[in-house]
Amino acid sequence: MGQTAQVSAIAWTAALSLAAWLWLLLCQGFFWRTDVRLPPREDPADWPSVGVVVPARDEAAVLPASLPSLLAQEYPGRAEIFLVDDGSSDGTGDLARELAAAHGGLPLTVGSPGEPPAGWTGKLWAVRHGIGLARAREPEYLLLTDADIAHAPDSLRELVAAARSGGFDVVSQMARLRVESVWERLVVPAFVYFFAQLYPFRRIGGKGTRTAAAAGGCVLLRTEAADRARIPDAIRHAVIDDVALARAVKGTGGRVWLGLAERVDSVRPYPRLHDLWRMVSRSAYAQLRHNPPLLLGTVLGLALVYLAPPAALVAGAATGDGPAGILGGLAWLVMAGTYVPMLRYYRQPLWLAPLLPVTAFLYLLMTVDSAVQHYRGRGAAWKGRTYTRPDTVADERPL
Repeated sequence: MGQTAQVSAIAWTAALSLAAWLWLLLCQGFFWRTDVRLPPREDPADWPSVGVVVPARDEAAVLPASLPSLLAQEYPGRAEIFLVDDGSSDGTGDLARELAAAHGGLPLTVGSPGEPPAGWTGKLWAVRHGIGLARAREPEYLLLTDADIAHAPDSLRELVAAARSGGFDVVSQMARLRVESVWERLVVPAFVYFFAQLYPFRRIGGKGTRTAAAAGGCVLLRTEAADRARIPDAIRHAVIDDVALARAVKGTGGRVWLGLAERVDSVRPYPRLHDLWRMVSRSAYAQLRHNPPLLLGTVLGLALVYLAPPAALVAGAATGDGPAGILGGLAWLVMAGTYVPMLRYYRQPLWLAPLLPVTAFLYLLMTVDSAVQHYRGRGAAWKGRTYTRPDTVADERPL
């Protein structure tokens, strides 16, 4: 009787996991599709001015691969780059000036904001300084882009055309992250997959929807919308600043669009698991609003949705419990199938799809570690700074 009850419990768990996957497949904004690219657009009759703001802290290693792509933008209107050297110790600011002198192209101004005051994350303090420099030119749009992002020559042109044509206040593209090392292949496509599952791109761009998100590496923001939403002051505590920005803009009546990039790429390498672990764990618990019950629910949810299917399949095969094995196998099949489009987008082999439970288990551990680091007083550590305020994500919750 004990063994029968145990097998029955496994079968019921597998059935619940399969039901969850069918709901995700059909009812979560078709998050697994990767065809949300820049919306239809036409060249405007007059090209608005743009201020390109690049916060940079100790980015000398990636600037030679990224900054020249901004300098070389083929933009018909007036555009200027404002790189904010946020207390770098590796000569980031001097290197930026050297690259501008060597490559020419768009005008470059390098500024330095000094240490952020209490209540500000370092990156947003740098963004605030960059926006202040750009405002002297009275741009209609601001392009907020990270120092590791390389843009195709027509990137700015296409972003502005999409914003003007669609009437969007924010047009953001999820840059294609580097996928070269073994760990990058295993973890990076899943990072974007999980993000899209939390914030389905189709819901973000739709009229009348509440879901809001952006990808911080590439955000075109209408200056008027930034003023209305008090960006970045209103989100100065935010660790997950891109989501907070989009939520603030949408909350003040703005329209937001987010999709996958075609020719906007991150050049930052994550060769070791440790590098990827830090990238995820620095903000994972912030995403959960530093809420222990929400952390527990997330861990249980990850276990049910991602770990239960293969466990049920193996248990069913080992114990002869056919229903458990079949239901677990079907849930695993649906899971792998939803991951295939993202692997194709990243040009990765499809045999990685069945390994998604392994990656999900790593993300589960990263999330728990993020909470542990928070309660040890280390908070969200990034670029040598640690943010420990418990209210840093008050404006970042998923909608």
